[in-house]
Amino acid sequence: MNPVFPVAMPSAEIAGSDQRFPIRRIFCVGKNYADHAREMGGDPDREPPFFFSKPADAVITGTADIVMPPRTTNLHHEIELVVALGGGGTNIGEDDALAAVFGYAVGNDLTRRDLQADAKAGGRPWDMAKGFDHSAILSPILPVVDVGHPSSARIWLSVNDELRQDGDIADMIWPVADIIAELSTYVELKAGDVIYTGTPAGVGRIVAGDRVAGGIDGIGTIANRFV
Repeated sequence: MNPVFPVAMPSAEIAGSDQRFPIRRIFCVGKNYADHAREMGGDPDREPPFFFSKPADAVITGTADIVMPPRTTNLHHEIELVVALGGGGTNIGEDDALAAVFGYAVGNDLTRRDLQADAKAGGRPWDMAKGFDHSAILSPILPVVDVGHPSSARIWLSVNDELRQDGDIADMIWPVADIIAELSTYVELKAGDVIYTGTPAGVGRIVAGDRVAGGIDGIGTIANRFV
């Protein structure tokens, strides 16, 4: 039997367009809000950001029903501002970083928190805690020409209409330009790369049957049912 290999590149919807944004890689920033760093037992001082990745095909639309992932009894939500790059490079200066941005979106960085805790305790990688199927919920990407570069906007998430996360992207320890500049010292960034920029406090458990909604003012919303 000859295997059939997928050839389609993972992609995301572009708001107001029939075209789609091809996703090359997904990077995520850990503990980028001081209140979330504290709730996770971390130090909110402005140390260099740390990064982890999800596979590009972990992306799922912000309105899809989501099947509860296996091997976890403690699935968590993390609402985030997402940056989609239309350019890139290495060692990008902070003053030049925003020129690489194609647009912004709303994301939910789903986390198998129990697996993450086990990985931390054992000094092991987070891959199976963060990079599982459908773990990167994403709203349509709003191009910069339509939204500009927002520096302050409410970011929120509710579960079954109960507000759990409520903050402002202005509270990010490392703003977007700084994140891009720092990440570009580790890897060559290119068009199609997507960056989840961290979550405010209030992360918590999701169970089957929950309705999870969230958004960032002026950028977009997500709304998913977990089954």
